[in-house]
Amino acid sequence: MIQLREVTKVFDEGRPGALAAVDRVTLEVAGGAVTVLVGPSGSGKTTLLTLLGAMARPTEGRIFLDGRELTSLPEHFLAALRRRTFGFVFQQNHLLPALTALENVMLPALPSGEPRRAVEARARAALARLGVEARAGVRAGRLSGGEAQRVALARALADDPKVIVADEPTAHLDSARARALMEIVRGLKAEGRTVVVASHDPIVYAADCVDRVVRMRDGRIVTPGAEP
Repeated sequence: MIQLREVTKVFDEGRPGALAAVDRVTLEVAGGAVTVLVGPSGSGKTTLLTLLGAMARPTEGRIFLDGRELTSLPEHFLAALRRRTFGFVFQQNHLLPALTALENVMLPALPSGEPRRAVEARARAALARLGVEARAGVRAGRLSGGEAQRVALARALADDPKVIVADEPTAHLDSARARALMEIVRGLKAEGRTVVVASHDPIVYAADCVDRVVRMRDGRIVTPGAEP
C-alpha cells in the first residue's frame, strides 16, 4: 500500500510564479489493485503520479510504502528502492530509436553491475510475455506504435516490480491497442501487482479491471472513487 498524508508539491517555490501542482492530498493506494487518476490537463494527476512512484519528493507532507516512510530517505536509498519496487511507463515511450527493442529493455538494469547474461535473459522473458519477442532485434525507431508501447511496458516489467506506474499509456494508441493494453493491466493485477495510471482515456478508467478512479482538479482530489 502507498499512503500520502497531506502532501503538497510546489514548483518554483518562493518565486512569483510558484504553483502548487499537488495541494494537501491525502490518499491511500491499495496494494494489488488498479487505481486510475483522472482529471483535466493541469489538474495535477501526472505530478501526483510521480510522487506515488517516488520519482519526486513532496514540498510538504509524508509518503509511505508498506508502512515505511519514503520522504526522509537519502537519495541513494530512495533510488535503490525505486529501482527494486517500481516499473515506469511514460506517455512518451522514451525508447532510444537507435537501439534495438532488447537493448532498450536491458538499458535500465545495466548500471547495476549485474551480469549482462542475466539482464538479457530477463529482458527477453519480458518481451516474450508481451508478445513482441520476435521484434527483439529490431531498432526501436522501426517499431509500430503498439509495438513500442509493449516494449516500453516490457522495460518496466523486466526487473519484476511490484508496482507499475503509468502516465497516459494509451495516449498514442488507437482504441484496439488501448483495449489490448488494458488486458495486459488485467493480467498484472491478477499476478498481485499494484498498478497506478494517470489517464483521461475512458477506455482506461472505465475498464472493468479498474478498482478505483480518483478524480483530480486544481491539484486536489475531488470525490475519490467517483467516475469523471
